[in-house]
Amino acid sequence: EDVGTSLYFVNDSIQQVTFSSTVGVVIPCPAAGSPSAILRWYLATGDDIYDVPHIRHVHANGTLQLYPFSPSAFNSFIHDNDYFCTAENSAGKIRSPNIRVKAVFREPYTVRVEDQRSMRGNVAVFKCLIPSSVQEYVSVVSWEKDTVSII
Repeated sequence: EDVGTSLYFVNDSIQQVTFSSTVGVVIPCPAAGSPSAILRWYLATGDDIYDVPHIRHVHANGTLQLYPFSPSAFNSFIHDNDYFCTAENSAGKIRSPNIRVKAVFREPYTVRVEDQRSMRGNVAVFKCLIPSSVQEYVSVVSWEKDTVSII
């Protein structure tokens, strides 16, 4: 083994990438090497990925790019799938962990408070209702009454 050769992970903590369909995303391969490694992307099934014009492209530097797209162009095979990257040079070959890539759509939604009834002097519990399509992306950070924060 040549002492000057190596393969290593630059960032192997990338486990999930969620991106907006209106913006797209650029995902660098989390591996590198010396001498320069050949970087390739695959689906988690092991299938090679291919360029899809204006949808998905793998750049020469090993960066995976998913372009912005309209809801009608959504393809779960591309926009909601697991990918991984490999780096290969004379030192050998390494594989990144699977990276979950998921597109989300920007769409209008309304957060509301569920109506509650309580008698004066009793406790009333209010619940913030967030549409299920955005629940995992929305966090309640404060409550307000007539634009005044309630602590």
